[in-house]
Amino acid sequence: LLCLCCRAASERLRYAIPEELARGSLVGPLARDLGLSPDQLPARKLQVASAGKKHLKYFTVNEENGNLYVSERLDREELCGESASCSVSFEALVHNPLNVFPVEVTIEDVNDNSPAFSRDALDLEIGEWSLPGARFPLEMAQDVDVGSNSQLTYQLTSNPSFSLALTENPGGVKQPELVLERALDREKKSSLELVLAAVDGGDPVRSGTVQIRVNVTDANDNSPVFSKRVYEARVAENLPAGSLVLLVRATDADAGSNGRISYSFGNVPVAIRQLFTVDSESGEVRTAGPLDFEDKSKYNFGLEARDGGGLTGHCHVQIDVTDENDNAPEITILSLSSPVPEDAPVGTVVALLKVRDRDSGENGQVSCELSGEAPLSIVASSGGSYKVVTASALDREQAGELRVTLVGRDRGRPALWSSRELVLEVSDVNDNAPVFEEDTYSAYVRENNAAGALVLRVQARDADAGANGRVSYWLAGGSAGAAGAAPLVSVEARSGAVYAQRSLDYEQCREFAVAVRAQDGGAPARSSTATVRVFVLDQNDNAPRVLWPTAASPAAPGAAAAAAAAPFEVVPRSAEAGYLVAKVVAVDADAGRNAWLSYELVQASEPALFRVGLHSGEVRTARAVSDRDAAKQRLVAVVKDHGQPALSATATLHVVLADSLQEALPELSERAAGADAPAELQFYLVLALALLSALFLLSLALALLARLRRA
Repeated sequence: LLCLCCRAASERLRYAIPEELARGSLVGPLARDLGLSPDQLPARKLQVASAGKKHLKYFTVNEENGNLYVSERLDREELCGESASCSVSFEALVHNPLNVFPVEVTIEDVNDNSPAFSRDALDLEIGEWSLPGARFPLEMAQDVDVGSNSQLTYQLTSNPSFSLALTENPGGVKQPELVLERALDREKKSSLELVLAAVDGGDPVRSGTVQIRVNVTDANDNSPVFSKRVYEARVAENLPAGSLVLLVRATDADAGSNGRISYSFGNVPVAIRQLFTVDSESGEVRTAGPLDFEDKSKYNFGLEARDGGGLTGHCHVQIDVTDENDNAPEITILSLSSPVPEDAPVGTVVALLKVRDRDSGENGQVSCELSGEAPLSIVASSGGSYKVVTASALDREQAGELRVTLVGRDRGRPALWSSRELVLEVSDVNDNAPVFEEDTYSAYVRENNAAGALVLRVQARDADAGANGRVSYWLAGGSAGAAGAAPLVSVEARSGAVYAQRSLDYEQCREFAVAVRAQDGGAPARSSTATVRVFVLDQNDNAPRVLWPTAASPAAPGAAAAAAAAPFEVVPRSAEAGYLVAKVVAVDADAGRNAWLSYELVQASEPALFRVGLHSGEVRTARAVSDRDAAKQRLVAVVKDHGQPALSATATLHVVLADSLQEALPELSERAAGADAPAELQFYLVLALALLSALFLLSLALALLARLRRA
């Protein structure tokens, strides 16, 4: 297939059609000649393209069958003028893969133009002294067709005095001449009228006529004669108007007005009169308008010399226009593949262009190159076409737009050049994973926070664009000891905000870590993870807990409850100041300052007898025990932490002043009995209140009943 494509790219497809075809006429099966089946047409996108935009309007390709059709009327004379050959060249463009094929359509001439004379009538002055056999050149007709359609023959109406002769000039064109068959006699007939018909060689033939009015005059028996039958000149294009091209000269042997010569154009097209002028007296041929080699390189026309007696002479002028390097190369972008995916392999064709220079020779030989820093290169193809391909890997994150300048140069002296900017967009592919701003995040949260409180916000950036750069966040796992990490926090998918799922407790979990995964929206998706370490800060939410002395158990009944109501210590009455009575032991589940404890004695039967250590909790005697001190002492100590606000707990200690345990037992029994008295008193008070209430209600009911009875 590669060999076939290479051969197709180098060979030019040629078609031939007659001019003046109707719109929609078939030119040829373009798709079939390119080797494309109907099933391939939608994918290959066959179309026509041309560096010369004016050629595109004449042809179109049917998208269904791939045939080439005429889209606008073709006039060969309008397109190519007098050129012997006429063709329209353009390119057939196919995609997937991208390639270009040169196509040439030859426009064949049809006989659609009749021969025409420049004037409706030709006036000839012929002296009666002219001898039989004298020849009088006549004006030639013009036929804008080419080939056999422009080959003219002439016919003259029958007249005994004249006949028609044809002579061939150096250009192969037949010149009609009127031949005098017998002498004229002005006295018998002073004028004659003839009809000259020009017939072309087409099928069917076309013709044109001109009337010849012959005026028989006296004694101008010499016609003007040019020094040459053919004048040749070579001039450069772009000559300024009024420049001298050549000088023609004719002589006339007659004298007086019969020998005075004036120069003029013969039967020439209007385009010749717009480009050249001839001085009627000097015979100087000068430029009247700009000459352009690219439009036409050769001009042929006839000049006429007429004397005062009406006799004429003719010559042929041939002017060759030489090329100048006056046209810069034209760069036409035939196809552009934009945007280009950034993962396109090296050598991918991104643009197809054509460089054309209307000049000829070295002036029309062109080259094209790229200017600018971009991973692109240019490769020459056939027929002046070039392909722009990727030279290295593309990266949208480094350059989302490729901007280069196409420069076309010719080989003229001096060389001319032109440029055109080529802009390509690079489309994104998902080749970058999200990147977190930090590998490890640290957050500090106070315990007892509200559920749903913001812990911190993580952020990852993805250099890709669109969905490939849209980042979502997920929890990928973590560790938080026995408590577990999953139920503690959650992450918002769009913003990356990490929220606490529930209230945190420093005493249960002091720190934990979770892994957050950032994932983009590409296919396949790319992701990365970061570690979030959450440190729980302690708050003073735990009051001190007294371990000793222990509080009384409310469930213990009777004497056992009295014995266990509160711990007691026996202090001998011989104890001195500083005697260690007991030690209050307390703990705080908080940490730091919130767990620093201080002790203070807030209530005592004898305040001056005991003291408690501020930090140790040791209860000691403040002085020596005396006999006046009561045997039973009750001490209440408060334990405070250093939190804000501070929390506290109380401890009650009973002290018995006795030298021995046997001595202290009666005191303990009385304390137990005394403990039951308040409860018994409370019972009797409640019972009395209930009886009084019942008597009041009964009296009220009896009074109401008696009042109703009287009524």
